[in-house]
Amino acid sequence: MPTERKTNGKALLPFLLFIVIYLGAGIILNAMGVEMAFYQFPAPTAALFGIIVAFLMFKGSIDEKFKTFAEGVGNEDIIIMCMIYLLAGAFAQVSRAMGGVDSVVNLGLSILPASVVTAGLFLVAAFMSTATGTSMGTLSALAPIGIGVCEATGLNISMMMAAIIGGAMFGDNLSFISDTTIAATRSQGCEMRDKFKVNLTIAAPAAILTFILLLIFGRGQGAAAVEVGSFSIIKVLPYLSVIVLAMIGMNVFAVLTIGILFSGLIGMISGSISFLGFAQAIYDGMVGMTEVFILSLFVGGLAKMVEKEGGINWLLDKVHNSIKGPKSAEVGIAAMVCVTDMAIANNTASIILDGPIARGISEQYKVDPRRTASLLDLFSCVMQGAIPYGAQILMVGSLTAGAASAFTVIPRLWYQMLLAVFAIVSIFVPFADGVLRKDPWNFEKWCPKSQEDKR
Repeated sequence: MPTERKTNGKALLPFLLFIVIYLGAGIILNAMGVEMAFYQFPAPTAALFGIIVAFLMFKGSIDEKFKTFAEGVGNEDIIIMCMIYLLAGAFAQVSRAMGGVDSVVNLGLSILPASVVTAGLFLVAAFMSTATGTSMGTLSALAPIGIGVCEATGLNISMMMAAIIGGAMFGDNLSFISDTTIAATRSQGCEMRDKFKVNLTIAAPAAILTFILLLIFGRGQGAAAVEVGSFSIIKVLPYLSVIVLAMIGMNVFAVLTIGILFSGLIGMISGSISFLGFAQAIYDGMVGMTEVFILSLFVGGLAKMVEKEGGINWLLDKVHNSIKGPKSAEVGIAAMVCVTDMAIANNTASIILDGPIARGISEQYKVDPRRTASLLDLFSCVMQGAIPYGAQILMVGSLTAGAASAFTVIPRLWYQMLLAVFAIVSIFVPFADGVLRKDPWNFEKWCPKSQEDKR
């Protein structure tokens, strides 16, 4: 007999508690003057409190509830997502240990014309973040360089920091090894390369216009003072190989494994790392992904419990009242992830939290999951790179000792603004959906038409 569709708004309280604790801790710590206040309280701990409340308030025996929780934790997409996190962390750390990051930065700086250093650092940040998958790592490497350039040349430091943040968020959104890409594609059950193609069609014009604006308004006369360190083209190759292999459709586990081995081999041949150092770098990279790994498991389990109690269905019903069709469904998904990121100031956690709901909306209103994944990643990155209490703006404020404050940087975040404009336009004028129309989505088998025989 078919089971009755259960709806229960109260079942969302554990999720709400998670957000309130995470946000509240950030607000309190910020009021106390704690640096990077919104990143001091671990997100998995906040999620754990939500899980405890779920166990206390939901009906059934503790064994039944734990079984439901374990089903969510053991969901195929959650496990795949977590394994990709580990491999992505390992690749990033091994590549950094063998000198790949320094080579990427110095290679970019070596080809920058002196008069366009602001626009040039935007491009370097875009390439570096795409190659490494981390906006924060990009900022930590490039922001001090940008500060030094501004001190030597008199360039506007707020514009320089805004340019670097924009470039960092470009790759955070597009990189195949970015945790936001991993979370968005796995939660929607689609391939990274397909999401990348949709995203690139939207992000590329925003990046080109930003570059032009920076060429016009960010020009300097004395930028030749930039000091360029040594670099090796060979040490850049692992990053390029990961991008190319992922683009041609190779399995992501194989791509990252090849990237790890390639980086390690180059490092050992060049003498940058030993075999033991290679092994330690792999482990350190995996450990570095612990927070997002645990958060994914916790949110996966909690989402399953909330879904069983009818919380997801209740929310979908409420969203349904304001959705009239696929386009308004896309607007709803974009608005939802923006609001969530504003609340918890963590774009990866926002995608993980909103992923199951977005997938339900996608299925109900026949929004292509590749499009849904793109919207989740696009708008979470737009918001994350622009909120004054986000890690990106907090970091540049700290590194510049307040010389580039949120109030002076945010009005110059041209890339995020243009990305938001192009993303919104793409909802109503589907200029980015060409790749989706060539290979339509089969909602029954939940795969592109070209892969129907494999399901």
